[in-house]
Amino acid sequence: MITVDSISIRYEKNDIIRNFSFSVQKGEIVSIIGPNGSGKSTLLKAISKFIPYHMGSVKLEGIELRSIKSKQLARTMCMLSQKNQTPSDMNVIDLVSFGRYPHKKWLEKLNNDDMDIVHWALEKTHLSNYKDRLVKSLSGGESQRAWIAMALAQRPKILLLDEPTTYLDISHQHEVLELVRELNQEMGMTIVMVLHDLNQASRYSDQVVVVQSGEKVMHGTPELVMTRAMIKDVYQMNAEVQYIPLEKGPRIHLLSTAK
Repeated sequence: MITVDSISIRYEKNDIIRNFSFSVQKGEIVSIIGPNGSGKSTLLKAISKFIPYHMGSVKLEGIELRSIKSKQLARTMCMLSQKNQTPSDMNVIDLVSFGRYPHKKWLEKLNNDDMDIVHWALEKTHLSNYKDRLVKSLSGGESQRAWIAMALAQRPKILLLDEPTTYLDISHQHEVLELVRELNQEMGMTIVMVLHDLNQASRYSDQVVVVQSGEKVMHGTPELVMTRAMIKDVYQMNAEVQYIPLEKGPRIHLLSTAK
């Protein structure tokens, strides 16, 4: 569905991402992990066409990303950044309604079919009772769900999430990731997300891509990628990796800084 082939991304004459390749199959959850400053978010922004790449190619269902118009791309793919802001007087239903505009002509108003989709997105994210609340009044987890509802209203096939659990407490992190998995399993939505927490990546991903200093280190299932050697080499941490029957992905216990 997404094919990233040998891309390089440059900023002020420095290559932040170098000769990077990987693919995402339809219906997969793929997590991108790596230390701070390794290029994870930069890679995701390139896939979303938010920033350019100067070498290589990114293809969406076989079509070069550069040749897809932004409005057309928004009907297929939606990206949510780490920090999302709204005007102080915006309520939840108005935010979610913005997801319909990629499907509308200039100045065309939303119709009943659009609003049916908006209410469906609110229901899917368990926010129907919050539709008239101001976005600024929501908790961190509720706010993140509101933005995901807006994304759902676009009816994308692919959802890109840049650190969706950042700034959330543990319960809200769990809430958001469970919603992501629900969207994947019930709707077949393809998810690509940047995560910091290794256990979250292990538990919720079909595939994991490891980035270090702008280069791909590994790409594969959590069982293949989440090894003591990888954690020591990439994160400079000693760890215990525990495999539990019937549990998705190994469980990682960080022990000490590697010397």
